[in-house]
Amino acid sequence: MEPLDEAHETLDAMLGYLGFIARIEIDAETSTLNVATNDGELLIGAGGERLEDIQHLVNRIVIERNPDAPRILIDIENFRANRDLRLIEEAEELAARVISSGKPLKLEPMNSYQRRLIHNHFKECPSIRTWSPADPARLKRITLSPR
Repeated sequence: MEPLDEAHETLDAMLGYLGFIARIEIDAETSTLNVATNDGELLIGAGGERLEDIQHLVNRIVIERNPDAPRILIDIENFRANRDLRLIEEAEELAARVISSGKPLKLEPMNSYQRRLIHNHFKECPSIRTWSPADPARLKRITLSPR
């Protein structure tokens, strides 16, 4: 069974056992399971913490069965997509300040997924360089500086 199909089946069973009614669509291009439900707030949790927990569990189950499986993203009611868009918009605003002032600025602490999103967004940018420390902390701050 393909990892995305397995993740879909796992998530559907998990939500069903918990009593949630949801429709789950697979986006194979981004390896994302998009969940539509009336119980989105309950599944997302404060600041997306429960969504992260659900995603972690589904990935652990899929990787246990298939160690070569890619990381699967889960989005509930477009929460993750909207949050990612806001994060990039905020980073763009700070980047504009960095360019105008010529001084580096630090972003708020972020998890590895969010840092990867920001680093990739600015990867080809000719005027902004991104950097984050190589320490073992789960949450790290990215520094935006002029190139």
